[in-house]
Amino acid sequence: MGTFVGHLVPGLALLFLGLWHAINTIHIYYLNGSTKFMLRFWYPFKSPYNKLKHLELILIISFSIFAIFIQILDLQHLHLSFELDSIEHATIFLQLVIFAGFALFTELTHLSENTLEVYGILVSSIFGQELFLLHYHSTDHIGLEGHYHWLMQLIVCASFVTAIFATTSPNSFPPALILALSVIFQGCWFINMGFMLWVRDFVPRGCIMNNSNNMMHGAVVCETNDADFRARALANLQFCWIFSAILIFMASICVVFGRRCVARRQLVEYDRLSSRGADDPVATVGFKQIQL
Repeated sequence: MGTFVGHLVPGLALLFLGLWHAINTIHIYYLNGSTKFMLRFWYPFKSPYNKLKHLELILIISFSIFAIFIQILDLQHLHLSFELDSIEHATIFLQLVIFAGFALFTELTHLSENTLEVYGILVSSIFGQELFLLHYHSTDHIGLEGHYHWLMQLIVCASFVTAIFATTSPNSFPPALILALSVIFQGCWFINMGFMLWVRDFVPRGCIMNNSNNMMHGAVVCETNDADFRARALANLQFCWIFSAILIFMASICVVFGRRCVARRQLVEYDRLSSRGADDPVATVGFKQIQL
């Protein structure tokens, strides 16, 4: 993962997964209402082809297995590479395979009716293990890269906590939405790290890229304390800006589905009054007068 592509590709995958879950979560909430809302840890893909129903789970399994092979396989020399960092990354993807594989198996064998809590435990374990490995993995990342990793831990911690809350309160909308938004945040932060740490043109002023292979390393080294302080402050601002952009996205989606919900309710109310007015001529006249 210590490359631009190594951060961009997982970041895009998490971003699209989070968007998919956030949009579906908000849609179901406004469609069913707060009293009938039920959390889902994966969403079926609606398509004329029934075989695409489990597309999300299939993509998660495929991408995770591919990522594991990329981590443990040295493509230049075509042999297995068991470097510590690579094994840590592969272990995180392994948890995704376990969750998606179990969910797909229970769906295909029609055993998924009472497995919501099990899904929740598996999802919580994904973020819990990611937080654990990221925390100790970040100990050999110093300087600016270490600060970016520390901020990443805050996001993963939020995902872990909300996953537990969502599992224990599957009818509650806020934990479900926050969980999806935290996945979006993870994806955005991965992408941001890729640009800020691995693209020379985006390296903060007063800092340079570090190409050394030492165990205690940082992708970017700042030449002075002032430059290091400025770069960390910029990272904090990026964290806040990305968070604000995600909130704006969430609010916009809520407005879109909220308007559709209000329009649908008005149409239902109109049809109800019209059908009642057809049985009561006096009510029909009164209704028309109100319309005028």
